[in-house]
Amino acid sequence: MRLDKFISSNTTLSRAEAKKIIKKGILINNILIKSPDYKVDEINDQVMVNGNRLVYQKYVYIMMNKPKDTVSATEDAIEKTVVDILKEADRIYKVFPVGRLDKDTEGLMLLTNDGELAHRLISPKKDVVKKYYVEVSGELKEEHLSIVEAGVMLEDGYKCKPARLEILESSEDKSRANIYITEGKFHQVKRMMKSLETTVTYLKRISIGELILDENLELGEYRHLTNEELDKLNK
Repeated sequence: MRLDKFISSNTTLSRAEAKKIIKKGILINNILIKSPDYKVDEINDQVMVNGNRLVYQKYVYIMMNKPKDTVSATEDAIEKTVVDILKEADRIYKVFPVGRLDKDTEGLMLLTNDGELAHRLISPKKDVVKKYYVEVSGELKEEHLSIVEAGVMLEDGYKCKPARLEILESSEDKSRANIYITEGKFHQVKRMMKSLETTVTYLKRISIGELILDENLELGEYRHLTNEELDKLNK
């Protein structure tokens, strides 16, 4: 890997900024290097920047308990993003959110720089199940189970893929349920609930495939995935 790319991949510096400091000299294995196209051995070379050794990590996988009033984006001119929550040491890997959660939806958000894994998890063709806990105003009825299982018709005429509804509590005024879907259309769960003549008042994603939100994570907290969790995602 080129030296300028190696530095920008492992710091908050851009490629242009990396080239500027390389011109002043970078210690690699105790040898002063001033060429941005110097080929770095990512695993074995000791690259020092500002007195610190840069440790190469190709892919990063982060589990976050996304809070409300946070958008699922890498940057936004107005709103706070999930990436803004990360510490600088984690932002250097240029991670992005896998799929999206609405601004006012809480719960499991996976951030990574592994594009292949991200595509596999969000592609409707892969049928990766996402579990949501939902609270609604209005009554969820037994008859809704088969409607959801057959595929809910949204207000714009789009028919959702077959899903599963698990009613936890129901009354005329409010209901609680788990819903399992394999796609991620814009505001899909809210629109599905609207088609069932209810209105979402609270929504939280619980899992993506076999990756389950860590209950010990408070809203706005995050951690890196364990090897066991990563193995489940890669099944």
